[in-house]
Amino acid sequence: MRERKPMVVFTFHTTAAAMAMEKLCKARGLPGRLGPTPRSVTSDCGIAWLAPASDREVLENAPGAPEFAGVYEREL
Repeated sequence: MRERKPMVVFTFHTTAAAMAMEKLCKARGLPGRLGPTPRSVTSDCGIAWLAPASDREVLENAPGAPEFAGVYEREL
């Protein structure tokens, strides 16, 4: 069993917004990855941006980031 780590989960209203977040983060070297939305979180599109919880502020304030449906911290 793998060790759980504190993660921040960004959810989106559309899949296009989730993919825009991936493009933005890859272009700027920001941490995280696309993944399925955890069951403990409600999401419109089912795809979330997952990153270490310590990077939450950097990602929330990234210029040009798409609108988030929600931002959650979970042990994943």
